[in-house]
Amino acid sequence: MIWDELSEGLAGLDRDGLRRRRRQLASPCGPEAIVDGRRLLSFCSNDYLGLANDPALIEAAAATARQWGVGSGASHLVSGHFDVHEQLEQRLAAFSGFDRALLFSTGYMANLGIVGALLDRGDAVFADKLNHASLIDAAQLAKAQGVTSLRYAHGDIAALERQLAASPARRKLILTDAVFSMDGDVAPLAELFALAERFDAWLVVDDAHGFGVLGEKGRGSLSYCGVPESPRVIYMGTLGKAAGAAGAFVAASADVVEWLISRARTYIFTTGSSPIMAGALLASLDLIEHGDARRAHLQALIAQLREGLAGTRWQLLPSPTAIQPIILGDNHEALRVANALYERGLWVPAIRPPTVPKGTARLRVSLSAVHTPAQVGQLVEALRGLS
Repeated sequence: MIWDELSEGLAGLDRDGLRRRRRQLASPCGPEAIVDGRRLLSFCSNDYLGLANDPALIEAAAATARQWGVGSGASHLVSGHFDVHEQLEQRLAAFSGFDRALLFSTGYMANLGIVGALLDRGDAVFADKLNHASLIDAAQLAKAQGVTSLRYAHGDIAALERQLAASPARRKLILTDAVFSMDGDVAPLAELFALAERFDAWLVVDDAHGFGVLGEKGRGSLSYCGVPESPRVIYMGTLGKAAGAAGAFVAASADVVEWLISRARTYIFTTGSSPIMAGALLASLDLIEHGDARRAHLQALIAQLREGLAGTRWQLLPSPTAIQPIILGDNHEALRVANALYERGLWVPAIRPPTVPKGTARLRVSLSAVHTPAQVGQLVEALRGLS
């Protein structure tokens, strides 16, 4: 029967250590989590500034719900674009240093919308090999439209330069994560911008893990890397990580935003985001802009973790961000160590293919500004005890 293939496939996933399983939380997002009846210290979430359960966001969400209700009722282009959405877009544009900003329901939809709207048959997209799945899918969907899709080795500026120089494409688009979600390293954005200038290409930057954390006042990876303002840069930031809520935005020149409003299918053909999120995010932006103390504390925790594991078998990748991966290689070994930590009251996810390349299974430690030095010390002690 047709469903027998699924049973066989699931058995294969178990054999290869690739079956995904969800854990159910009975507590809000935070450094401690109640999971399956147990209280655990969590190093899983992308809530880098600890805003997901912040009282200011909760109160803003409640106040917005009382004024605007819960749902938007329609797409932004029909009747689902409220005053509070417009206020948030204007704040996001000003904060990130662009002419305009456009809200999307998710970062995944934003990335698909950008690439699909800007490129057509005869054009070319150039993508880092370690890009997030949403960027990979955006490039693949563009390829189905007749767009040439090329990938360059991770962070390899010379390889990208050769590809750009050899391409006869009418329009070129460089597509990259800013902070790579599984390695924690930062793309060479200044060098990528220089190539975009030289070859008259768009530069699309997915800053899911840099927005709110890096750069002056948390303005993100473009600020952190010193990329100048330019109409060729298109910036995507997600709002469910450091910003503590949900959704995403694209910031760009006024013309680009106008084009996306009319041509990005993932914007046009979906219900508008909840006004509750817009209200909460206006409060979040205030906390991000005045959050230097949170960011300094986060950097201190990163240094504490790296220093505490120096000289052990637990070799961290060179990451200056809240994402601190420990490469183990084998899928089953990654699961074994993650389970051993779980039994010690520590929740650290095991990341396996296809999320990461084959043979690079790892623990992905995510730090937050609401972790304490004592909690990070507990993780270091447990890992040293397992070595």
